[in-house]
Amino acid sequence: MEVAGRWTEVFEGSERQDMSGEEVLLGSSTLTLAPLVADSPSIRRSQPILITANRVKGGGKVESLSSSVPSIPNPFPELCNPSQSPVLIGSFPPPSNDKHLIKVYGEDSHSRSMWVSPAATAREVCHMLVQTAHCSDQENWALIELHPTLGLERCLEDHEVVLEVQATWAIKGDPKILFRKNYAKYEFFRKPVLFFPECMISDSADVTKGMTPAKLIQNLLRSGTCPEIQGFLHVREPNRKTWKRVYFFLRRSGLYCSTKGSSKEPRHLQYVADLEDLNVYTVTNSRKLYGAPADFTFCIKPSRNPIRAQDLKLLCAENEQTRTCWTSAFRLFKHGRQLQCNYQLSTLAPGGPEEPKHTDTKSEASLVAMDFSGKAGGRVIQNPREAQSAEREEGQAWRRREALRCSLPNLSSAARPSSIHRTQLWFHGGVSRKEAQRLIEEQGLVDGMFLIRESQQHAQCFVLSLCYKLKTKHYLVIPCEEGGRKYFTMDDGLTLFIDLLQLVEFHQINKGILPVCLKHPCICVAL
Repeated sequence: MEVAGRWTEVFEGSERQDMSGEEVLLGSSTLTLAPLVADSPSIRRSQPILITANRVKGGGKVESLSSSVPSIPNPFPELCNPSQSPVLIGSFPPPSNDKHLIKVYGEDSHSRSMWVSPAATAREVCHMLVQTAHCSDQENWALIELHPTLGLERCLEDHEVVLEVQATWAIKGDPKILFRKNYAKYEFFRKPVLFFPECMISDSADVTKGMTPAKLIQNLLRSGTCPEIQGFLHVREPNRKTWKRVYFFLRRSGLYCSTKGSSKEPRHLQYVADLEDLNVYTVTNSRKLYGAPADFTFCIKPSRNPIRAQDLKLLCAENEQTRTCWTSAFRLFKHGRQLQCNYQLSTLAPGGPEEPKHTDTKSEASLVAMDFSGKAGGRVIQNPREAQSAEREEGQAWRRREALRCSLPNLSSAARPSSIHRTQLWFHGGVSRKEAQRLIEEQGLVDGMFLIRESQQHAQCFVLSLCYKLKTKHYLVIPCEEGGRKYFTMDDGLTLFIDLLQLVEFHQINKGILPVCLKHPCICVAL
């Protein structure tokens, strides 16, 4: 059917012209078509027409016309509001007014963003990360404040508010929060004698005057109060690259230095810093960054000011034990009994304070050797030589049982391959000796922390890196053959192990040639 000329389709209830003959656009839809003629000189195509909701009368009054077309409701109203659209936000839930977004890094340089409340403490954030990362254990985790450019790092206390710590950061810096293990956070409560040597304890306080260092340490365990610390430290002079050896005193009233040797007279003491508004940081790579005389460097700075290089008070100790003593004393003088409360909370079950953990809190010194070979029951072995002989016999018997179990026909080599150690958390592949020491130092120099790595000097050999008395020792694990079977040994073949997993399980119970049993594996968790 051909349509000639212009025609208009008007819905019912609308008009084309008013009384004056002028065209008026109505509140209804109007469709205009042009004739489909090929040889027509001018072809008018359909154009969009503005549809208004009102029409104007001749008298100037505006009347509202209701269209005959029913309104269609929007089936996706949430897509029209960007603030409530899950498509625009992504995987994050809609933030409420009392939530803030923080970013936490793992040791593999990957990060995880999470919403926390303004009053969220470091202990609460660690508990959230443990649940999110599906960590196998929930103990000894910590948040580390890290400043890579300045080489500074500090373990946040469990009661510190994370957002308040971030508020003190400089805008142009590169600080970040790291999530990792820290076994030494409260180790000075367990072994105070190791952390506070008698030569560094001062008895000049009025309250503790006349008390022996042993009594001062016991006072630390009971009340959480720290004895006064004294000793020589190298201090970097302001605006200069030189270091000077000065005698310092750490008291509850603040940090002092002596202007005349090691004199304690008030006229020779110079006030250095207040402990209430102070944070202590350990310094990494201090020789290269600051020209320190040793690697055992730490620094103090006001806690409320942004971290700047010119505001750092750099101090260097002679060994790791001295540095650990000073940094632990700074924490105790600043936080006092709060640290003891944090330590008590850390010994409770993660589910709540009403459920104590069923862990053995006895030290190795309180354990005794027992002999259960007789019919009358066990007896205590009092002779030290007999106890050592019983320990060797028990280890050899355990090795024979394990070798017999692994040689059974139903236990094929595929059930427990020799490369099973690669799936363990304590195995760190081909890391260097220096890198292994750094990993152990970062997670806390506590007795029994260990890792196993591949030897870089001996082919097909491994190295057991173990921490003992604030030092890292390295033991070579050598492969050997006996009876056509491959074993591993650390004592020239006296004790043999079918794989590294058996070696670790054995030394978690028996010291063997090691100075201490294996206790804490040095692990890295990816967020």
